[in-house]
Amino acid sequence: MADHGLGLLLVRGALRAPFKRPSPERDFPRSPLVRPVPRIDLARLAAYERVCGFPTGDSALPLTYPHVLGFPLAMRLMSDRAFPLPLPGLVHTSIEIVRHAPLPASGDYELAVHIDGLAPHRRGTEATVATVMRADGGVVWESRSTYLARHHTDRSAEPGDARPGRPRSVPLPVVAEWRLAGDIGRRYGAASGDRNPIHLHPFTARLFGFPRAIAHGMWTVARCLAAGGSGGTRVSVRFLAPVLLPGVVAYGADGSGRFELRGDGGRLHLLGEVS
Repeated sequence: MADHGLGLLLVRGALRAPFKRPSPERDFPRSPLVRPVPRIDLARLAAYERVCGFPTGDSALPLTYPHVLGFPLAMRLMSDRAFPLPLPGLVHTSIEIVRHAPLPASGDYELAVHIDGLAPHRRGTEATVATVMRADGGVVWESRSTYLARHHTDRSAEPGDARPGRPRSVPLPVVAEWRLAGDIGRRYGAASGDRNPIHLHPFTARLFGFPRAIAHGMWTVARCLAAGGSGGTRVSVRFLAPVLLPGVVAYGADGSGRFELRGDGGRLHLLGEVS
Protein backbone atom coordinates (compact mmCIF):
# COMPACT_ATOMS: atom_id res chain seq x y z
CA MET A 1 0.00 0.00 0.00
CA ALA A 2 1.38 3.40 -0.97
CA ASP A 3 1.98 6.17 1.54
CA HIS A 4 -1.03 8.11 0.28
CA GLY A 5 -3.17 5.06 1.13
CA LEU A 6 -1.85 5.10 4.70
CA GLY A 7 -2.62 8.80 4.88
CA LEU A 8 -6.22 8.14 3.87
CA LEU A 9 -6.49 5.46 6.55
CA LEU A 10 -5.23 7.95 9.16
CA VAL A 11 -7.84 10.46 8.03
CA ARG A 12 -10.55 7.80 8.08
CA GLY A 13 -9.50 6.75 11.57
CA ALA A 14 -9.47 10.38 12.76
CA LEU A 15 -12.96 11.04 11.38
CA ARG A 16 -14.34 7.95 13.10
CA ALA A 17 -12.51 8.53 16.41
CA PRO A 18 -15.23 10.74 18.04
CA PHE A 19 -17.74 7.93 17.60
CA LYS A 20 -15.58 5.24 19.23
CA ARG A 21 -16.40 4.04 22.74
CA PRO A 22 -13.28 2.12 23.81
CA SER A 23 -13.76 -0.74 26.22
CA PRO A 24 -12.23 -4.22 26.57
CA GLU A 25 -15.78 -5.63 26.44
CA ARG A 26 -16.51 -4.29 22.97
CA ASP A 27 -16.59 -6.53 19.91
CA PHE A 28 -13.91 -6.19 17.24
CA PRO A 29 -13.25 -7.38 13.66
CA ARG A 30 -12.48 -11.10 13.67
CA SER A 31 -11.52 -11.79 10.06
CA PRO A 32 -7.85 -11.54 9.01
CA LEU A 33 -6.68 -9.38 6.14
CA VAL A 34 -4.41 -11.24 3.72
CA ARG A 35 -2.40 -9.94 0.77
CA PRO A 36 0.74 -10.82 -1.17
CA VAL A 37 3.70 -8.57 -0.47
CA PRO A 38 4.72 -6.53 -3.53
CA ARG A 39 8.33 -6.85 -4.59
CA ILE A 40 10.49 -5.23 -1.90
CA ASP A 41 11.38 -1.64 -2.81
CA LEU A 42 15.13 -1.73 -2.24
CA ALA A 43 15.47 2.07 -2.15
CA ARG A 44 12.86 2.32 0.57
CA LEU A 45 14.42 -0.58 2.43
CA ALA A 46 17.77 1.23 2.34
CA ALA A 47 16.13 4.40 3.71
CA TYR A 48 14.69 2.35 6.56
CA GLU A 49 18.06 0.75 7.27
CA ARG A 50 19.78 4.13 7.36
CA VAL A 51 17.33 5.79 9.75
CA CYS A 52 17.44 2.77 12.08
CA GLY A 53 21.21 2.24 11.95
CA PHE A 54 21.26 -1.10 10.10
CA PRO A 55 23.97 -1.66 7.48
CA THR A 56 22.60 -1.09 3.99
CA GLY A 57 22.89 -3.51 1.11
CA ASP A 58 22.38 -6.70 3.14
CA SER A 59 20.65 -9.46 1.17
CA ALA A 60 18.30 -10.23 4.09
CA LEU A 61 15.55 -8.11 5.63
CA PRO A 62 16.15 -6.70 9.14
CA LEU A 63 14.21 -8.60 11.80
CA THR A 64 11.84 -5.65 12.28
CA TYR A 65 11.15 -4.86 8.61
CA PRO A 66 8.19 -7.25 8.10
CA HIS A 67 6.37 -5.13 10.70
CA VAL A 68 6.66 -2.24 8.24
CA LEU A 69 5.31 -4.43 5.42
CA GLY A 70 2.34 -5.54 7.52
CA PHE A 71 1.57 -2.11 8.96
CA PRO A 72 -0.85 -1.05 6.17
CA LEU A 73 -3.03 -4.10 6.88
CA ALA A 74 -2.96 -3.36 10.61
CA MET A 75 -3.97 0.23 9.84
CA ARG A 76 -6.90 -0.97 7.73
CA LEU A 77 -8.14 -3.06 10.63
CA MET A 78 -7.63 -0.37 13.27
CA SER A 79 -9.27 2.35 11.16
CA ASP A 80 -12.29 0.17 10.43
CA ARG A 81 -15.67 1.27 11.74
CA ALA A 82 -16.00 -2.00 13.66
CA PHE A 83 -12.71 -1.53 15.56
CA PRO A 84 -13.71 -0.01 18.93
CA LEU A 85 -10.53 1.94 19.75
CA PRO A 86 -9.83 5.38 18.24
CA LEU A 87 -6.88 5.21 15.86
CA PRO A 88 -5.34 8.65 16.56
CA GLY A 89 -3.20 8.56 19.68
CA LEU A 90 -2.92 4.77 19.92
CA VAL A 91 0.35 3.95 21.73
CA HIS A 92 2.43 0.88 20.90
CA THR A 93 3.07 -0.83 24.26
CA SER A 94 4.77 -4.14 23.39
CA ILE A 95 5.89 -6.41 20.59
CA GLU A 96 7.09 -10.00 20.29
CA ILE A 97 8.76 -11.09 17.03
CA VAL A 98 9.88 -14.55 15.90
CA ARG A 99 11.77 -15.21 12.67
CA HIS A 100 11.41 -18.85 11.63
CA ALA A 101 13.49 -18.78 8.43
CA PRO A 102 15.84 -16.48 6.50
CA LEU A 103 14.14 -13.43 4.94
CA PRO A 104 15.85 -12.62 1.62
CA ALA A 105 14.97 -9.16 0.34
CA SER A 106 14.27 -10.74 -3.06
CA GLY A 107 11.74 -13.23 -1.65
CA ASP A 108 8.03 -13.58 -2.45
CA TYR A 109 5.87 -13.29 0.66
CA GLU A 110 2.27 -13.23 1.82
CA LEU A 111 1.06 -11.33 4.89
CA ALA A 112 -1.93 -11.98 7.14
CA VAL A 113 -2.97 -9.63 9.96
CA HIS A 114 -5.77 -9.99 12.49
CA ILE A 115 -6.96 -8.49 15.76
CA ASP A 116 -6.29 -11.13 18.40
CA GLY A 117 -8.27 -9.56 21.23
CA LEU A 118 -8.86 -6.66 23.60
CA ALA A 119 -7.67 -6.47 27.21
CA PRO A 120 -8.16 -4.06 30.11
CA HIS A 121 -5.26 -1.82 31.09
CA ARG A 122 -5.02 0.51 34.07
CA ARG A 123 -4.83 3.43 31.62
CA GLY A 124 -7.48 2.26 29.16
CA THR A 125 -7.85 -0.64 26.72
CA GLU A 126 -5.19 -2.59 24.81
CA ALA A 127 -5.64 -4.35 21.48
CA THR A 128 -3.40 -7.20 20.35
CA VAL A 129 -2.57 -7.28 16.63
CA ALA A 130 -1.02 -10.46 15.21
CA THR A 131 0.92 -10.49 11.93
CA VAL A 132 2.12 -13.58 10.06
CA MET A 133 4.36 -13.61 6.98
CA ARG A 134 4.53 -16.72 4.81
CA ALA A 135 6.73 -17.90 1.95
CA ASP A 136 6.06 -21.05 -0.09
CA GLY A 137 3.13 -21.81 2.21
CA GLY A 138 5.18 -21.83 5.43
CA VAL A 139 5.38 -19.26 8.22
CA VAL A 140 8.74 -17.46 8.07
CA TRP A 141 8.03 -14.56 10.46
CA GLU A 142 5.35 -13.58 12.97
CA SER A 143 4.68 -10.92 15.56
CA ARG A 144 2.23 -9.87 18.24
CA SER A 145 1.87 -6.19 19.10
CA THR A 146 -0.23 -4.46 21.73
CA TYR A 147 -1.64 -0.96 21.27
CA LEU A 148 -3.10 1.14 24.07
CA ALA A 149 -6.04 3.51 23.76
CA ARG A 150 -5.84 5.76 26.80
CA HIS A 151 -9.17 6.63 28.39
CA HIS A 152 -10.65 7.10 31.83
CA THR A 153 -10.83 3.95 33.93
CA ASP A 154 -11.29 3.19 37.60
CA ARG A 155 -8.94 0.21 37.38
CA SER A 156 -5.75 0.50 39.39
CA ALA A 157 -4.21 -2.66 37.90
CA GLU A 158 -5.40 -5.21 35.37
CA PRO A 159 -4.20 -8.44 33.74
CA GLY A 160 -3.34 -6.46 30.62
CA ASP A 161 -0.43 -4.95 32.56
CA ALA A 162 0.95 -8.25 33.83
CA ARG A 163 3.44 -9.20 31.13
CA PRO A 164 6.47 -11.34 31.90
CA GLY A 165 9.46 -9.49 33.27
CA ARG A 166 9.25 -6.63 35.74
CA PRO A 167 11.13 -3.40 35.00
CA ARG A 168 14.69 -3.63 36.26
CA SER A 169 15.82 -1.13 38.86
CA VAL A 170 19.54 -1.75 38.25
CA PRO A 171 20.60 -0.34 34.86
CA LEU A 172 22.42 -2.52 32.36
CA PRO A 173 25.93 -1.45 31.33
CA VAL A 174 25.70 1.57 29.02
CA VAL A 175 26.98 0.74 25.55
CA ALA A 176 26.12 3.97 23.76
CA GLU A 177 24.45 7.33 24.26
CA TRP A 178 22.28 8.68 21.46
CA ARG A 179 21.24 12.28 20.91
CA LEU A 180 17.92 12.11 19.09
CA ALA A 181 16.99 14.95 16.76
CA GLY A 182 13.52 16.41 16.77
CA ASP A 183 12.87 15.17 13.22
CA ILE A 184 13.55 11.47 13.85
CA GLY A 185 9.81 10.76 13.94
CA ARG A 186 9.29 12.40 10.56
CA ARG A 187 12.30 10.59 9.08
CA TYR A 188 11.17 7.20 10.33
CA GLY A 189 7.60 7.97 9.27
CA ALA A 190 8.79 8.68 5.72
CA ALA A 191 10.73 5.39 5.59
CA SER A 192 8.09 3.21 7.27
CA GLY A 193 4.81 4.90 6.31
CA ASP A 194 3.78 5.25 9.98
CA ARG A 195 2.77 8.92 10.21
CA ASN A 196 0.84 8.83 13.47
CA PRO A 197 0.66 12.53 14.50
CA ILE A 198 2.05 11.81 17.98
CA HIS A 199 5.42 11.17 16.30
CA LEU A 200 5.62 14.08 13.88
CA HIS A 201 5.41 17.51 15.50
CA PRO A 202 5.10 18.98 19.02
CA PHE A 203 1.75 20.56 18.18
CA THR A 204 0.10 17.36 16.94
CA ALA A 205 1.61 15.38 19.83
CA ARG A 206 0.14 17.84 22.36
CA LEU A 207 -3.33 17.17 20.94
CA PHE A 208 -2.98 13.67 22.39
CA GLY A 209 -1.50 14.61 25.74
CA PHE A 210 2.23 14.48 25.01
CA PRO A 211 4.42 17.54 25.72
CA ARG A 212 6.49 16.94 22.57
CA ALA A 213 6.61 14.50 19.69
CA ILE A 214 7.61 10.99 20.75
CA ALA A 215 9.80 8.48 18.93
CA HIS A 216 8.15 5.50 17.25
CA GLY A 217 8.40 2.44 19.44
CA MET A 218 9.45 0.36 16.43
CA TRP A 219 12.23 2.81 15.64
CA THR A 220 13.63 2.40 19.17
CA VAL A 221 13.48 -1.40 18.85
CA ALA A 222 15.16 -1.37 15.45
CA ARG A 223 17.82 1.06 16.65
CA CYS A 224 18.65 -1.19 19.60
CA LEU A 225 18.79 -4.32 17.43
CA ALA A 226 21.04 -2.54 14.94
CA ALA A 227 23.38 -1.47 17.75
CA GLY A 228 23.49 -5.03 19.08
CA GLY A 229 24.25 -6.62 15.74
CA SER A 230 20.66 -7.85 15.13
CA GLY A 231 21.77 -11.48 15.00
CA GLY A 232 18.79 -12.94 16.89
CA THR A 233 15.67 -14.66 15.64
CA ARG A 234 13.35 -13.80 18.54
CA VAL A 235 12.83 -10.48 20.29
CA SER A 236 10.44 -9.37 23.02
CA VAL A 237 10.08 -5.72 23.97
CA ARG A 238 8.00 -3.68 26.40
CA PHE A 239 7.63 0.05 25.84
CA LEU A 240 7.47 1.54 29.33
CA ALA A 241 7.68 5.30 28.77
CA PRO A 242 7.66 7.47 25.65
CA VAL A 243 10.93 8.85 24.31
CA LEU A 244 10.43 12.58 23.83
CA LEU A 245 12.00 14.31 20.82
CA PRO A 246 14.51 15.83 20.78
CA GLY A 247 16.23 14.01 23.62
CA VAL A 248 19.12 11.92 24.87
CA VAL A 249 18.88 8.21 25.68
CA ALA A 250 21.38 5.62 26.89
CA TYR A 251 21.39 2.18 25.24
CA GLY A 252 22.33 -0.55 27.70
CA ALA A 253 23.10 -4.24 27.10
CA ASP A 254 24.77 -7.00 29.08
CA GLY A 255 25.83 -9.44 26.35
CA SER A 256 23.20 -12.03 27.29
CA GLY A 257 20.55 -10.65 24.93
CA ARG A 258 18.96 -8.22 27.38
CA PHE A 259 18.85 -4.58 26.37
CA GLU A 260 17.19 -1.34 27.43
CA LEU A 261 16.89 2.38 26.78
CA ARG A 262 17.04 4.87 29.64
CA GLY A 263 16.61 8.62 29.71
CA ASP A 264 17.10 11.45 32.16
CA GLY A 265 17.36 10.31 35.75
CA GLY A 266 17.59 6.67 34.68
CA ARG A 267 13.98 6.60 33.48
CA LEU A 268 13.38 3.28 31.75
CA HIS A 269 11.85 3.73 28.30
CA LEU A 270 12.26 0.29 26.77
CA LEU A 271 13.02 -3.18 28.10
CA GLY A 272 13.85 -5.99 25.71
CA GLU A 273 15.47 -9.34 25.14
CA VAL A 274 16.76 -10.92 21.95
CA SER A 275 17.71 -14.56 21.48
